[in-house]
Amino acid sequence: MNKKHIVVVGLGGVGGYFGFKINQINETTGKYTVSFVARGETYDKVKENGLTLLSPEHSNSQTYPNDIVQNISEIKNPDLVLICVKEYDLENVCKQLLPVIHKDTVLLPMMNGADIYDRIRNIVPDHTVLPTCVYVASHIKERGTVEHKGNAGKIIMGRDPEHFSAPIEWITELLSESKIDFDFKDNSLKDIWTKFIFIASFGLVTAKHNSSMGAVCTDEQQKNEATGIMKEIQQIAAKKGINLQEDIVEATFKKASTFPFETPTSLQLDINSGKKDNELELFAGAVLKYGTETEVETPFTQKIYTEIKAK
Repeated sequence: MNKKHIVVVGLGGVGGYFGFKINQINETTGKYTVSFVARGETYDKVKENGLTLLSPEHSNSQTYPNDIVQNISEIKNPDLVLICVKEYDLENVCKQLLPVIHKDTVLLPMMNGADIYDRIRNIVPDHTVLPTCVYVASHIKERGTVEHKGNAGKIIMGRDPEHFSAPIEWITELLSESKIDFDFKDNSLKDIWTKFIFIASFGLVTAKHNSSMGAVCTDEQQKNEATGIMKEIQQIAAKKGINLQEDIVEATFKKASTFPFETPTSLQLDINSGKKDNELELFAGAVLKYGTETEVETPFTQKIYTEIKAK
């Protein structure tokens, strides 16, 4: 029996955190083969010194994978691929994965966004893809070193709606063994859209005003804009048969108010530092596209999208 081959593509905040946990346990058990894919300086650092995680959960902060490669094309026979890249790299990564995956390879996108599953499906039509959302406060401290703060990271994942009975028990077993906090559901779409309503509304409004999460909760104009975006997303979700909790708008503001007032969002930081690659399409682009498909009007999202584009 060959060992299952687990591949982590991207060692940023998310891939570094979860890849570390999977690999560290596996260094002891040797049950799987684990490969990392990383580029440039990250590749050099991890090849030389292992992957470092600074976290309240771990005292021993270094782990060495079975293999680290620079290119997806170098991967052999992956059974599970954790896709942990920035959303604007998703299509590119999927195209590179096509020639290396085999018919039973499972794709686990560790990315937050309402359209991630559909975008992977467009390029990889036949494989099992597990719709997932991720909660973790981690970031690259320096190349090859990821810093994690706060609560343990958490994954909410569901069955593939198109391959509902695909055998994936071994993956939940892997996550359990790796001491990763996760919920596995038959349908994870409600969780994915609940998270999306939060990150899209706060991301877009903070990016437009270069403000903070606290400002969106308290400033009348910003709160109004965020509310408008949330309601548009809620209507789209309903049209797609995903029924979010009725008080989702209040619940989302309540959740946001638990963060420190000055908390920024990644979209705000990227837009206001002039970063060309950012999550604008992940948030606004997805809402506008799904709005058109479901015939839901999206004036709030459209207006803010246009204003941010003009920056």
